[in-house]
Amino acid sequence: MANSASGMAVLDECKLKFLELKVKRNYRYIVFKIENQEVVVEKLGNPQDDYDDFTASLPANECRYAVYDFDFTTNENCQKSKIFFVAWSPDISKVRMKMVYASSKDKFKRELDGIQVELQATDPSEMSLDIVKARAL
Repeated sequence: MANSASGMAVLDECKLKFLELKVKRNYRYIVFKIENQEVVVEKLGNPQDDYDDFTASLPANECRYAVYDFDFTTNENCQKSKIFFVAWSPDISKVRMKMVYASSKDKFKRELDGIQVELQATDPSEMSLDIVKARAL
């Protein structure tokens, strides 16, 4: 278990699954949640899952952290991939939950070495596929 400067522990499983996404590309995305003062893996997305599958896996009324391995083609026609960190904090989630996720986000993100782009979203429109594509390029 990682140290918990913010009072939040990060389970080793979170770092191991992220490493598998980054290096082996075993997953398209990972959704994490805070449970009993620990960040835990909630869902692993299959490599063939798409962005709609990813967004559908985020609850409408609860905060989550997530990483998404986004494949895209550059303007020069090169195949690339970037790992996005998404801080999902819907407007309708409880204030206490939003505070816990906001105060633990930076520490948790530091545990995941290899994040290339960060998105913060309170509404699905703030993390639309068009926004993700624009941030990747």
